[in-house]
Amino acid sequence: MFPIRDHNPSGRVPYVTYALMALNIAIFLSYVPILSDPRQINLFFASYALIPAEVSQGGGLHGLFTSMFLHAGWMHLAGNMLFLWIYGDNVEDEMGHLPYLGFYLACGIAAGLGQVLFEPSSFVPMVGASGAIAGVMGGYLLLFPKAKIDILIIFVVFFRVFPIPAWIILMLWFAMQFIGGMGATPESGGVAYWAHAGGFIAGLAFTLPLWLRRGGVRFWSRTDGHPPHPAATYPVVRSRIPKVRRR
Repeated sequence: MFPIRDHNPSGRVPYVTYALMALNIAIFLSYVPILSDPRQINLFFASYALIPAEVSQGGGLHGLFTSMFLHAGWMHLAGNMLFLWIYGDNVEDEMGHLPYLGFYLACGIAAGLGQVLFEPSSFVPMVGASGAIAGVMGGYLLLFPKAKIDILIIFVVFFRVFPIPAWIILMLWFAMQFIGGMGATPESGGVAYWAHAGGFIAGLAFTLPLWLRRGGVRFWSRTDGHPPHPAATYPVVRSRIPKVRRR
């Protein structure tokens, strides 16, 4: 189960979101040739990824910034860019271009610090934009809790797209990160659950002043919890599998 699109395009071109997507893709393509060489890619990540144990000892602080523009593989990159594309445009539209850029970077740094806080002895390199994007998701939850998000559900040979309110999918996602973080160990590697959870909480906190300036609960009343733009409509794709009627 994962989101594929929302129903509320932004009211203006999300230049920063597009630029961040392009930058992440370009940086990833620049080191694709060494992905298949374990020695080179490990040296590369050792130089530019976030290593919590080094930060805990007062070094490697640059990794808090550089790590959010690196990805471990094609699917890692594709998943993060999909989430940024879904949630980033509306948050950028509400915040403005430059404030949104500062917000995104601050969330990414906060996410890295969250990983360091909970796994201070880990030498596993952390890479990915997901912490910063988790912050965007947190901001989206506070601003537009009732926005419709289409999710694709795949179960064996069954698949279908369902629209559900943003607060359900975002709170479910956050709960999965928190539960995953509780079961993770510093040596396990894999998903940086605490970075995701930390970025999400930071996004909520950093968006709170804007939400209050907009009127807080009154902002939700005016917008009904949706981005203040006409909702998009998507064609209904009907299954070509014939129905077999019961006799």
